[in-house]
Amino acid sequence: MIQEQERRDVVTDLVEAVPDRERSTRDLRVGIVGFGLRASLWRHVHKPGQGSEVVMVCDTSERGRADAAARIPTAAVTGDLDELLGSGLDAVLVLTPDNRHAEVAVQTLRAGIPTFCEKPLDVTLDAADAILATAFETGTRLYVGHNMRHMPVVVQMRELIQAGTIGEVKAVWCRHFVGNGGDYYFKDWHAERANTTSLLLQKGAHDIDVIHWLASGYTKRVSAIGDLAVYGDITSRRDNSDRRMGDWFSLENWPPTEQTDLNPVIDVEDISMMQMVLDNGALASYLQCHFTPDYWRNYTVIGTRGRIENFGDNPGDKIHVWTSRSQDGFVEPDQKVEIRDGDGGHGGADPLLIAEFLRFAREGGATATSPVAARASVAAGVLAAQSLRTGGGALEIPALPAELVEYFDNGQPAR
Repeated sequence: MIQEQERRDVVTDLVEAVPDRERSTRDLRVGIVGFGLRASLWRHVHKPGQGSEVVMVCDTSERGRADAAARIPTAAVTGDLDELLGSGLDAVLVLTPDNRHAEVAVQTLRAGIPTFCEKPLDVTLDAADAILATAFETGTRLYVGHNMRHMPVVVQMRELIQAGTIGEVKAVWCRHFVGNGGDYYFKDWHAERANTTSLLLQKGAHDIDVIHWLASGYTKRVSAIGDLAVYGDITSRRDNSDRRMGDWFSLENWPPTEQTDLNPVIDVEDISMMQMVLDNGALASYLQCHFTPDYWRNYTVIGTRGRIENFGDNPGDKIHVWTSRSQDGFVEPDQKVEIRDGDGGHGGADPLLIAEFLRFAREGGATATSPVAARASVAAGVLAAQSLRTGGGALEIPALPAELVEYFDNGQPAR
């Protein structure tokens, strides 16, 4: 505790030594912890002379440090988190594997560094709650990387809902066809419960958050069923810790039953279905399958005056809107809305996500993402995994303390 307080005092002295005007105009000094699957976000951060610069990267693996040194040669690279914590950063991105988010984010928050935590917050509810509690106790700004809140298909569906086009939302259904599931999630650490809890949480955190956002409510009760229906029977196994997904990914890895070099341990489900009762009375379902031939998300939102459904989730695809009654089976929608495009990953969502975080780290204020919502998606995913592994019964979501909800809903005001 003494060393921790000394570190915080040093960071405070460093920050206070910079005049307010200079801090508001100079480049933010940004660090990254974990240079792996989501490391591509560095491109949107590292813009010297334009507002932010990656000045330090911390990774415990030799390969991660080598990759960071090659891609950002001006940044200091270390394997020592304490070195990063004491370097006077203005902001940090925590991009470690999911089960280490809290381990790192709690320390960066205690060090007074505005923190971007990749989604999901962590893989257990206790760990997620620890991150929020630390941000609340320290007053350090916390931002969670739910980039789909900036993804055009989701933003446009929410715009239609907020405009009252389909009335009050009563149901949201999401079908997630994870066509790359075998390559993405069953050849490395994602395949193990110890690292992810479940893919309903790890992969589904995106969609659960979107369901909550579109319905304007959080899950209060959940039940689920699921199975390891395909990949558990495949005998071709390999320790792929010396490789990354780019080394094995191929569309020729088909059909799923002929996949090779799967992770030695596979104890997560490859097909799952969860039902949710939201706190505003809306009902929702989320269906996830990792052995489909196609890869996309289909959202259906039904309100008191109509429904919307996306057919494809990429730029140029369409959101269909029905607001007239018919009894002729499938009919053409009353309106078709083309999904917008954007520069950068996930339809332009990634650069918008990072821009919002950097603005928040510098100035504070409202954001499209929400730590409370991020915790709600973890809670629903964790309890859904528990339900499907214990007979599928309904489970209640533990409430977050009211003072934390108020603090984060108010935009994390200065304390």
